[in-house]
Amino acid sequence: MSHNTVGKSDVVAFKLAEQDFCIDIGLVREIRGWSPTTTLPHAPDYVKGVINLRGSVVTVVDLSARLGFGATTPSQRHVVIIAMHEERVVGLLADLVSDIVTVNDGNIQPVPDIALTHAREFITGMITFDDGQILRKIDLSQVLPIAREETA
Repeated sequence: MSHNTVGKSDVVAFKLAEQDFCIDIGLVREIRGWSPTTTLPHAPDYVKGVINLRGSVVTVVDLSARLGFGATTPSQRHVVIIAMHEERVVGLLADLVSDIVTVNDGNIQPVPDIALTHAREFITGMITFDDGQILRKIDLSQVLPIAREETA
């Protein structure tokens, strides 16, 4: 019998613009190499376009652009993290996936108050490690483009 068990969760860690981020592994369906996207007219600047994923059209979001680090110029070394969020499949463009990490919930710190509100909207927590590394946990619901309901 264990008392006071600390919750653990697995996250997929990745790099954007030399910075470390992560999302819950439960949201990740697969990790693919970069392939060119089909551009959509009038899409937000952080939407790279769409890809055909086994017959489904999937939007690819440039996370670097979305988080304010500047647009990514994708190359063969970039990856697209295919994630599922609230029944929507989306591709997240990242520089590389660095690791799958098991995180103790006790290591997740709140985002500092000093951070801009805009930055805090996208980040749900800061995960600290003994070696000094900090992973920022991304809130997919804030990052993704809003699906506008068509009203008849």
